[in-house]
Amino acid sequence: MASPTVNAKRFCTAATVLLALLALLSLLVGKYPLSLEKLITGEGLHRRVFWSLRCSRTLVGVTGGFALGVAGFVYQTVFRNPLASPDIIGVSSGASAGAAAGILFLSGSAAVTACAFSGALMAVVLALALSGLDRSGKNSTIVLAGIAVHSLAQTALMCLKLTADPERQLASIEYWIMGSLSGISLHSIGGNLALCALCLAVLFLLHRQIILLSAEEGEARMLGVDVGTMRLAVLLIATLVVSGVVSLTGLVSFVGLLAPHGARLLIGDHRRGTMLLSGLLGGCLLCGADILARSMAAAELPVSIFTSLLGAPFLIYLIVKGRNCP
Repeated sequence: MASPTVNAKRFCTAATVLLALLALLSLLVGKYPLSLEKLITGEGLHRRVFWSLRCSRTLVGVTGGFALGVAGFVYQTVFRNPLASPDIIGVSSGASAGAAAGILFLSGSAAVTACAFSGALMAVVLALALSGLDRSGKNSTIVLAGIAVHSLAQTALMCLKLTADPERQLASIEYWIMGSLSGISLHSIGGNLALCALCLAVLFLLHRQIILLSAEEGEARMLGVDVGTMRLAVLLIATLVVSGVVSLTGLVSFVGLLAPHGARLLIGDHRRGTMLLSGLLGGCLLCGADILARSMAAAELPVSIFTSLLGAPFLIYLIVKGRNCP
């Protein structure tokens, strides 16, 4: 029988190959199908579609899915909760409120992206600040702070919806909340992708501390981890990653929940291997969902439809499994 390390390498390699194939398919599939032959020969319209539309969508699909998968792994590990996700401290609802404000009061996709990022960042800073008032260091404090911030952000979002023009602005807000990779261009994603890459690099450098945070607090302290400080730092970095993604794509459901579970089912808790495989599976999920979203119907569908079709049954499975466990 192969060792856990060998299994982890095999599954990570297979997931990398699958992600590469999905990325190639993403570059070619869409309402205007592209062919490798015409791209190589330099046909004008093919090249413009390839560079202005497909490259940006594929980059965001691969990188964004990878980032959401890693962030989901971090949340589930730090909170020691298999149902934990980036939504748990209000990042998604904060991004929604920020995007709604950008749609109402500003113009242009760049402004909406900036407002969504600011809203997500403000939400997590507020949640971490509230949790910092409790010096006990309990995980439940951060969860309760996140629920409070989520409620505040949802209230702000409802107020903004009430003031929106029903025929134009309200529809834009609802479509943003459903999540989509359409409208993404190369000139608007550089800053977000750079932020995601930097934060992901830091998270992988801190992988040992992240794993230790899943242990009991006393045990983690004995192993040299400043639990309170490290927990807040790791959660802030993970949320910055999520903020950078959702400010581009809108809300994408279940990727941060499904990918880490899939990695653990395949290779178990193999430290860095599980973290890496979570990211690779997240990239496969988002990239695959985007391919389906632009090819399954005449009009482009929201990405979250396809991620939710996978996520909702998986949640039911977790509930049934937990109920049957002794």
